[in-house]
Amino acid sequence: MIVDLICNLKRYAELGNIFQKAFDFITDQELLTLNNGRYDIDGDDIYALISEYKTRDDIGGKLEAHKKYIDIQLVVKGSELIGYAPLQGHEIISEYNEDKDIILFSGEKSFLKIEKGMFAVFFPGELHMPGIKETTKEDVKKVVIKIKA
Repeated sequence: MIVDLICNLKRYAELGNIFQKAFDFITDQELLTLNNGRYDIDGDDIYALISEYKTRDDIGGKLEAHKKYIDIQLVVKGSELIGYAPLQGHEIISEYNEDKDIILFSGEKSFLKIEKGMFAVFFPGELHMPGIKETTKEDVKKVVIKIKA
């Protein structure tokens, strides 16, 4: 997992060309003006999902993990908590869905606060639970870039 500010993207150039394509999308777009939906960057290998929502309570929250894709989650408006945990003794509560590339878990987690201008990278197998409120529900606009692992 990586958590950092957008202004530090250049630090991660060593991750390779596929990450650079994702970073170029982040820096070349006026992200606040994009409508919700999918934006292809390199077909199914790299694409962005734009969404707006209200943060929610952690009640009954499920941790998710992916097998095929790396997530770059970037908050462009608002802030949220993201639950995080390395996969260790967590209980599977929903078997792997290959079409959606997701498997759900329950178990212990820590929370990271991700604010406007910050991003988090979750690699396959790293558990995460985005969209959680800090104290009150907040409007969030987020870009999630999916990179085929």
